[in-house]
Amino acid sequence: MGGLGGIFNDPQMYQKLASNPKTSPLLADADFMAKLQRIQQNPNSVGQEIQDPRFLQVMSVLLGIDMSFGAPPEGASSAGAAPEAEEDVPMPDARPAAAEKKEPEPAPEPEAEPEDEEAIAKKKAQEAADAEKKIGNDFYKKKQFDEAIEHYNKAWELHKDITYLNNLGAAKFEKGDLQGAIETCQKAVEEGRELRADFKALAKAFGRIGTAHEKLGDLAQAIEYYHKSLTEHRTPDVLTKLRNAEKAKAKAEKEAYIDPAEAEKARELGQKKFQEADWPGAVEAFSEMVKRAPEDPRGYSNRAAALIKLMAFPQAVQDCDEATKRDPKFIRAYMRKAQALIAMKEYNKALDACTEASEHDDGTHAREIDQQQQKCLEAQFSARAGETEQQTMERIQNDPEIMSILQDPVMQSILQQAKSDPAALQEHMKNAQVRMKIQKLMAAGVIRLGR
Repeated sequence: MGGLGGIFNDPQMYQKLASNPKTSPLLADADFMAKLQRIQQNPNSVGQEIQDPRFLQVMSVLLGIDMSFGAPPEGASSAGAAPEAEEDVPMPDARPAAAEKKEPEPAPEPEAEPEDEEAIAKKKAQEAADAEKKIGNDFYKKKQFDEAIEHYNKAWELHKDITYLNNLGAAKFEKGDLQGAIETCQKAVEEGRELRADFKALAKAFGRIGTAHEKLGDLAQAIEYYHKSLTEHRTPDVLTKLRNAEKAKAKAEKEAYIDPAEAEKARELGQKKFQEADWPGAVEAFSEMVKRAPEDPRGYSNRAAALIKLMAFPQAVQDCDEATKRDPKFIRAYMRKAQALIAMKEYNKALDACTEASEHDDGTHAREIDQQQQKCLEAQFSARAGETEQQTMERIQNDPEIMSILQDPVMQSILQQAKSDPAALQEHMKNAQVRMKIQKLMAAGVIRLGR
């Protein structure tokens, strides 16, 4: 094999291979060139590499002899391979492709004709129905509802689309046939389920049923159908209708519950419970009074008194505000508010409540108001008893209301004048607003510090 390997050391080997059309492509094959170089370096390895059929072609070129050993001629080989390739790989895929593109189009035509005719008829029916709907819409806009109803019915007869029933329901609603509108839209829902109608069309049908029920005054049914509509498809319009219906229902129920006679019974029961020191029972009774007579301030004020006993001071303040909102001259409510605020250590707000009472009082409750103010001031003085001057200063600086009074130019002038003329302070206190501010400053310890 060494002698055979020697032929690969021919100095003109590469020229011969490059000039032959069969072997010239091999020079660009990196794998083949690596094998060729190994043979050149070790001629004894030719026995291993010669198994590569490409080397037969190389040796044939280098030796100048034909080493195909009875292989079919080039033309015969090519001619024989083509049909085999066509039958082996492309044909199975090509036949279905050809059948899809060419043959199936004419072949199924006789079988598809009935379907095409049905589709054409359906399309014509829908076009005719849409034309009827358009005519109905034109009459609807002109408020000629009987004519609109006639054409919507024709549209439904021609083609089953619940849009026509929804329009029919709207026309009946506008005509005033509310029950008819409800029945038509219910039919739209039933038919729509069978026809697998779009959920938006179903939502519209449910919404119109709800609107008709609301028009009839049945808010419970209206709310139910608005919910059904929103379940199918959520729209801002129906959501707004739902919220308004719920508010109207709550208001109607509240108004239906009003009964002055029952309110008086609840008030008497509440007073009895209060006298028995049954504070929760009193709150419950006065709450019933508020429901039965929501515009009577006494219910709120009485409930506030019971809440104070239960130490529910914030709720008591709210009830007092509700009472004075209904009757600004209801002085007792101001007094109870001040009482609750004192308990909350909101002394300045308690003084404000007393001031409000004074502004609305005709003088009948002046003594009661003064007494409540004194209680407030005394409680405030007691709260700061034992404070160091530094603690008092820190408290004042952290009190927004006191700081606001001190920054008031008018009050600054009054306090400056009082330093040189204490009697002037008494003169200024004749003004209710100024007196209230001075009392707050005294209670906070500001005026004491200024002396």
